[in-house]
Amino acid sequence: MDDTPALLVIVDAANTVGSVPDGWWRDRKAATERLRDRLAREGLPGRPGPVEILLVVEGVARGVESVPGVRVEPAAGSGDDRIVELVEQAAPRPALVVTADRELRRRVGELGAEVTGPRAVRGETPP
Repeated sequence: MDDTPALLVIVDAANTVGSVPDGWWRDRKAATERLRDRLAREGLPGRPGPVEILLVVEGVARGVESVPGVRVEPAAGSGDDRIVELVEQAAPRPALVVTADRELRRRVGELGAEVTGPRAVRGETPP
């Protein structure tokens, strides 16, 4: 039996939703729910093995509920700061943060997290 913990995938919801110009700005909460539902259905394309998905939400998306396969983590303040806290709390468990935010990528990378862009949750190969 493999005792390796599931990869913790932490998704920056605002950054990921905002990476696709599909009209998300008209209803941020609904756009976040669509992202959550896609993650629940598809997981993280190209990542075999068990994963635990956390979707960090802020602002109007704080009302988005968890569903089986995706735990929604509302940020009381900054979503970026909450993501950093989650990476710190996860150690030494492996973590992957999904964001295009350069400063957040730097901060979590310094903590040992792997980082990928929003394309990863859409099943696209990052550049």
